[in-house]
Amino acid sequence: MPKGFFKVPKAVNEPARSYAPGTKDREELQKAFQELKSQELDIPMIIGGEEVRTGNTEAIHPPHELSRTIGHYHKGDETHVKQAIEAALEAKKQWAAMPWYDRASIFLKIAELLTGPYRYKMNAAAMLATSKNAHQAEIETVCEFADFMRYGVDFMSHIYDQQVYSPDGIWNRVEYRPLEGFIFALTPFNFQAITANLPASPAMMGNTVVWKPSKNNLYAASVIMEIFREAGVPDGVINMLFVSGPTAGKVVFEHPDFAGFHFTGSTKVFRNAWGQIGNNIKNYKTYPRIVGETGGKDYIFASPKADAEAVATAITRGAFEYQGQKCSAVSRVYLPSNLADQILDSVKEDVKSIKVGSPEDFTNFVNAVIDEAAFEKHSAAIDGAKKDKEAEIVIGGEYDKSEGYYIYPTVIKTTDPHYYTMEEELFGPIVTVYVYDENKMEETLDVLDNTSIYGLTGAIFSQDRNEINWMTRRLEQTAGNFYINDKPTGSIVGNQPFGGARGSGTNDKAGSYINQLRWVSMRSIKENFVPPKDYRYPFLREE
Repeated sequence: MPKGFFKVPKAVNEPARSYAPGTKDREELQKAFQELKSQELDIPMIIGGEEVRTGNTEAIHPPHELSRTIGHYHKGDETHVKQAIEAALEAKKQWAAMPWYDRASIFLKIAELLTGPYRYKMNAAAMLATSKNAHQAEIETVCEFADFMRYGVDFMSHIYDQQVYSPDGIWNRVEYRPLEGFIFALTPFNFQAITANLPASPAMMGNTVVWKPSKNNLYAASVIMEIFREAGVPDGVINMLFVSGPTAGKVVFEHPDFAGFHFTGSTKVFRNAWGQIGNNIKNYKTYPRIVGETGGKDYIFASPKADAEAVATAITRGAFEYQGQKCSAVSRVYLPSNLADQILDSVKEDVKSIKVGSPEDFTNFVNAVIDEAAFEKHSAAIDGAKKDKEAEIVIGGEYDKSEGYYIYPTVIKTTDPHYYTMEEELFGPIVTVYVYDENKMEETLDVLDNTSIYGLTGAIFSQDRNEINWMTRRLEQTAGNFYINDKPTGSIVGNQPFGGARGSGTNDKAGSYINQLRWVSMRSIKENFVPPKDYRYPFLREE
């Protein structure tokens, strides 16, 4: 058994590569993309380290090229959920007993495999199966994923290092136990880093996990699982299931050993899950930890003293990168009457220059939305804006699904700050702008605060420091991630811990030690070196 107090390598954010023309990275990524594109993968579930194929398969098509099949996945049922729970509980004892530094080594190795031999394959999988351009894949699928692993290990070591005071004759110490039972991770389609981190962060802390990735992200999830296994995550520690949400939820939320829920997805699904957990609370051995990051109706508010060009760029990037399919994406904007025309003219010029198409062409800034349901929702919103008296299409408004699910970048201008696209989360490349009277800034901030149920991200723009301070205080509860003179997207692990409150989740901050703390249960241990041998206290003595 190794002896010593070990320090983990200092966590440093993974530098993003440019993939500019003529670079070796661009050449290798294009090669990896073509290699994956030319194959049809057979993707099994992984339960207890075993590949599980049911024969009940469903095809996977790139959102930008619907005529192509890139793989088939094997769908499971309730019996597979039960098997995954059993596998997780079976693996728990040995995994929890493993020294923390051995667990740390596994997750540090995941980061090195990801940023080394798997970099191009991981990026290519995200590009091909979820229609991300090379830049969006690199900064999130590789860099953020690696950051979660490295910083997670660093946070873990600092948590274990937090100990208590011991007076003379006593040794007090704190033990950070994994939760009693298994964790259920339900992950989204849009971020591979989150898809990896939701099962990984509880596992780092000694827990075992039942993991259900989104059906629209199974292809990339299978590569993530490949990396987990190569890095040495033991069989049964993370079990990957391909079942429907209701199927998984029914079994998981009724199981007495259910100990925690790690979730990123819609507010509706999270609230329903919370209700199921509440209804079953008397059946559990312990009170489950519920950690969720859900929806957002994220804003930009520009003051009359804002830098117009900076606001315009923030709108274009914040609203249209990855087709607006980020929970942090800008979807409502408040512009002052003195700057609105200038800002919108700049956004129009930006949108005119944006190319839309397959991520295979590296010059395309916008690619396809994830599936037909998303396409129909976004196209209906565009059609509604074309007909409604309270709205007009400033630029964009086109859509096409003849080859893929393409929604073109669209800016809606409304005269009603409560127009439904100012309030409803669309999750697409559509942003709605409301122009307010430059002399009614305070009233408009009230409208912003009271418009949405969400509180995820938001940004303010001003060149006046006093104004910045006032708006920052006034909008305190509107965003868990708040930006000053910057777009409200692109948080970096260890720099801007991510999460929101209100209808946007529990704000347990992915990318911080706070999230890691949710997956442990503290035990205080007191050791008395010379215990008393007489029950009588001094106050009992007679005069």
